[in-house]
Amino acid sequence: MRINVLVAEIGSTTTVVNAFNDIGKDNENGYPCPKFLGQGQAPTTVLDGDVTKGLKGAVENLRQNLKIDKIEYDEMLATSSAAGGLRMTVHGLVYDMTVRAAKEAALGAGAIIKLVTSGKLRRTDIKRIEDIKPNIILVAGGVDYGERDTALHNFELIASMKLDIPVIYAGNIENHDEVRELAEEFGIRLYIVDNVYPKVDMLNVEPTRRVIQEVFEEHIIHAPGMTTVRDMVNGPIIPTPGAVMEAAKLLKTDLGDLVVFDVGGATTDVHSVTEGSEEISQILISPEPVAKRTVEGDLGVYVNLAHVVEKIGLENLKNEFPDAEELIKNAKPIPETDREKEFIERLTKEAVLTSLERHAGRLRHLYGPTGKKTVAEGKDLSNVKYIIGTGGALTRLPKREDILASVRSDGKTLELYPKRDARILVDNYYIMASLGVLSKRYPEAALKLMKESMGI
Repeated sequence: MRINVLVAEIGSTTTVVNAFNDIGKDNENGYPCPKFLGQGQAPTTVLDGDVTKGLKGAVENLRQNLKIDKIEYDEMLATSSAAGGLRMTVHGLVYDMTVRAAKEAALGAGAIIKLVTSGKLRRTDIKRIEDIKPNIILVAGGVDYGERDTALHNFELIASMKLDIPVIYAGNIENHDEVRELAEEFGIRLYIVDNVYPKVDMLNVEPTRRVIQEVFEEHIIHAPGMTTVRDMVNGPIIPTPGAVMEAAKLLKTDLGDLVVFDVGGATTDVHSVTEGSEEISQILISPEPVAKRTVEGDLGVYVNLAHVVEKIGLENLKNEFPDAEELIKNAKPIPETDREKEFIERLTKEAVLTSLERHAGRLRHLYGPTGKKTVAEGKDLSNVKYIIGTGGALTRLPKREDILASVRSDGKTLELYPKRDARILVDNYYIMASLGVLSKRYPEAALKLMKESMGI
């Protein structure tokens, strides 16, 4: 059987392959008519030194699931969090300004940020960068035509380390010529992009996000175990969290403001794509990106189950689940019995609510000589129209919609949460990340498939 497009999600433990046909084709009425055929999976084989073994295993599993004799394909695209994901360090000037802007750009691209610094790098910071062995380093600092020295100092120190990794410069544009000279002097692979914080209270993160994903694709094919990936994958490869963000941004253009929760075994990611309300924007202390991602590395329902249990409190959990200790001891990557599912649902709800609390902004009341003044800080989710669940837990657990509904607010609290009328959607086919990378080439087909997976 000939398949138009296969999309592989190469995870640290499992590789999933999704199959799509009629990509780029229209029906008799002129509308896209893509089809999701099915899914296959197999253990990832990065540690074996050849990721294509796991890829071939997933394709074989797909063949069995589709009950066909043979699979041939026109294109294979991929997302990856294997080979340690996309490790980055981020260095800027003022933490609440250029540093935060650079961090937002990196997270939105799907990076795992291992170190963030503000101001001039110190000897201890250099040692930490050496120990982290990042895949990419991002240097920012200074608004355009503002402070120059810090970003130049940091770039020169990093360049002099000669780490043989790409360095992205996204700071004051006045430094471009000096940065180029330093990169040439030290033999650094340099990518210069528009300033992530060109003016006070103005974020410009999308150009940096795009370049991070391009650099990731160049890097990942040289990572241990991934060097053979181009034997099978002939299309884009982007970080898996970045792919979910791409899907969320595409869906927002059609549906409106939204927030996506992705609860996994190790982490919980939240992706919001919203400008927020006009009312809140007028009292916002500092700017927020339209598309924002936060990743909570302590909120997972398998690998990091113990952290979620600790957050709830074991004794509190035992009031609901007297057999909690036994359930914790026998936890599986995928819960099997009804009791196990109920327990993981409780942990998933905690992960969702905690990640929401960390992602969303809030109102603050300030009191001064002129009386009370209300300001807003952080990401405003009050204008969100859709709350979406993806990832293993929120696409497979029986009470997934109830869990997602728990994030809605009556609007009477200080937290800037989605309102009661926000609609709950679930990525039932669990293909959102795949559609994010598919959207890079076929946005119309990706959008239609996404809406089909969510039943809209």
